[in-house]
Amino acid sequence: MFRTKQGRRRGPALALVAAASLVLALTGCSAERVTPGQARAEADADGKGGGDGKGGRAVPAVDCGTAKCIALTFDAGPGKDTPRLLDTLKEKRVPATFFLLGSKHVDRYPEVVKRIAAEGHEVANHTWSHRILTDLDAAEVRDELSRTQDAIQRLTGRKPTLMRPPQGRTDDTVGDVSRDLGLAQVLWSITAKDYSTDDSALIRQRVLEQAHRDGIILLHDIYDGTVPAVPGIVDELKRQGYTFVTVPQLLAPGTAEPGVVYRPEKDD
Repeated sequence: MFRTKQGRRRGPALALVAAASLVLALTGCSAERVTPGQARAEADADGKGGGDGKGGRAVPAVDCGTAKCIALTFDAGPGKDTPRLLDTLKEKRVPATFFLLGSKHVDRYPEVVKRIAAEGHEVANHTWSHRILTDLDAAEVRDELSRTQDAIQRLTGRKPTLMRPPQGRTDDTVGDVSRDLGLAQVLWSITAKDYSTDDSALIRQRVLEQAHRDGIILLHDIYDGTVPAVPGIVDELKRQGYTFVTVPQLLAPGTAEPGVVYRPEKDD
């Protein structure tokens, strides 16, 4: 359960290596929590269907109401291995969603950021310096998110519409600032805990064991074992009948609403 504004505490940000290990329960708080299936159903019921699932990119539309969809996402890059990852995704025709860090990543690899966008992937926000947002006041949360928004816009011509809070830690203040900045919050349902191992076979195994329809896979393209694991993950999930999509495609015809928390459930 995440903390209210009155219950916020301050303290040092936890290390990046624990980023995927904590997904806090989101019940009992004011922020809305929505699964991909709910987002699609609500759009159909409203007759809106405003999202094409492309995020402004030239990628094929997919009907995840009928297809067995899964979203591949990468946090905390880009890094030195991201070009190799992009080569793999291009070869296998797989779109992904990249939640990018600003400091020492976006600012260090600007050409890679441009390539991610140019090749049809969804470019999203993972804060500037990976500070734990629930340890910060509203002005600090805004700075962490807006600096990355501005840096990505300078490189790609488009501000992200999605963000992922470090360690999945969010609260009412994070939701309020995200809403103000036009950012939906995206969590995950499948993690290989690739920060804890360089064993590519183990990373692959962990993802495959957890895979489910409408799932969101969390990986990091900054760890040595992750990028080599991706071809095997993609090939096996395709063999099992999965269609890879970006997060916006997973929600379509719904659109990601600013401030709302999106997280799949295995029975969604």
